[in-house]
Amino acid sequence: MRTMWTDLAMEGGGAPPGEQLTGGIERTTVRIKTPEQAKTLERPMGTYVTLECPQRMSVELGTRRALSEALAETIGGMLPDGAHTMLVTGLGNRSVTPDALGPRTVERVLVTRHMAPCLPEDVQERMASVCSASPGVLGVTGVETAEVLRGMVEHVRPDAVIAVDALAARSSRRIGSTIQVTDTGITPGSGVGNHQRALTRATLGVPVIAVGVPMVVSAWALASDALLAMNEDGEIDGETLSACVERVVTAELGEMIVTPREVDALVERMAGIVAEGINLALHPRLTRQEVAQLMAE
Repeated sequence: MRTMWTDLAMEGGGAPPGEQLTGGIERTTVRIKTPEQAKTLERPMGTYVTLECPQRMSVELGTRRALSEALAETIGGMLPDGAHTMLVTGLGNRSVTPDALGPRTVERVLVTRHMAPCLPEDVQERMASVCSASPGVLGVTGVETAEVLRGMVEHVRPDAVIAVDALAARSSRRIGSTIQVTDTGITPGSGVGNHQRALTRATLGVPVIAVGVPMVVSAWALASDALLAMNEDGEIDGETLSACVERVVTAELGEMIVTPREVDALVERMAGIVAEGINLALHPRLTRQEVAQLMAE
């Protein structure tokens, strides 16, 4: 059977049942503790936390806030103790909407590294030192993301790096409604078979927390799901269905990646939610109102 493209650890099989949080959010935690598990799931050892909300175009404000608060709690739990200086990077190509989540998120992140001299002392004491970057993509810059960030880390010396990127999912219902957070770092482009150098503690020298939202799914996966739905009685075995999809979809269309028509709205919504979660995690002693006011300055 063909390997299915997905960046989500929970779709790799054997994920534990999720737990229900306030606001209709479901949290699933996958921990890969042994090399054997890592080999089976084809992912590095570490913790993968997935937050899901119902997939719909109109999401209530309370659900959005619950999702950002759950994200903040998750990121905060992965940050090193005493972390004060952070680098937030938005991966992806801003000119390609399904890949623009990272750059659009960092535009909403409260960067404070330059602000301390201009703020009252009581505000300075409650802020972290945060800087951000959108390094672009290899096809545009000719420079791999890992190379750019390695230079920035050497100069800024952050306690941790938070990398935001668009992901690929196995199921279309997770597009624009799911956030995965992991302490293992990230390999840009891995979900669609375009591997680059990984962004990890080993390559950058500091902990790397990856935050991603699925924005695409393979045509192969959609076709497989459609045929499985039509084959509920099990008349045709799974191997035969997979071979049929491989022959018809992949042979005729190639490795096609698809995204919803409303992807622009989904990216904007999730960029706002992810940025708010990051802001709450990095500045836990600031209120939402203070963050909004500082963003406006």
